[in-house]
Amino acid sequence: MPESPGGNSKLADVLLDSTLESVDAAEDIVVRAAGSVGFEEDEQHQVGIAVRESMVNAVAHGNQYSSRKKVRLQVSRNALGIVVEIDDEGRGFDPSDVPDPRDGDNILRQSGRGLLMIRAFMDEFEIRRGDSHGTHVRMAKYLQAGQLTEKKEDNLE
Repeated sequence: MPESPGGNSKLADVLLDSTLESVDAAEDIVVRAAGSVGFEEDEQHQVGIAVRESMVNAVAHGNQYSSRKKVRLQVSRNALGIVVEIDDEGRGFDPSDVPDPRDGDNILRQSGRGLLMIRAFMDEFEIRRGDSHGTHVRMAKYLQAGQLTEKKEDNLE
């Protein structure tokens, strides 16, 4: 695969519908990409959970399941590991407005832990408003020393 600026090699770049089926598809793409880069099974699972949580947020909260709106998923590898970027077409949001699920009555809520789990499983995590609209999420997971493999890159899309 050709390298993009910054030494990243693109593994996947897809537009997905705002459906729960797309959440499953995105998780599958990224888990396979993580495996091809050299992550162990438990780390692949962690990356998958982080992507699933971010995709659910994009589909449900960002795009509100609109059939007119898409979610863009980009996956790349670099010398450190894997980078995942997810963009929705919603209104955007301020992550500081999301209540801490560990505080008070929030502990008993059945939802609201996605951002916490993403931060726990990924080595980098940032959220910002998209360039024109929506929300842009960027997350990265680093390989441990000696873990990077030269596996043949699969067609992950």
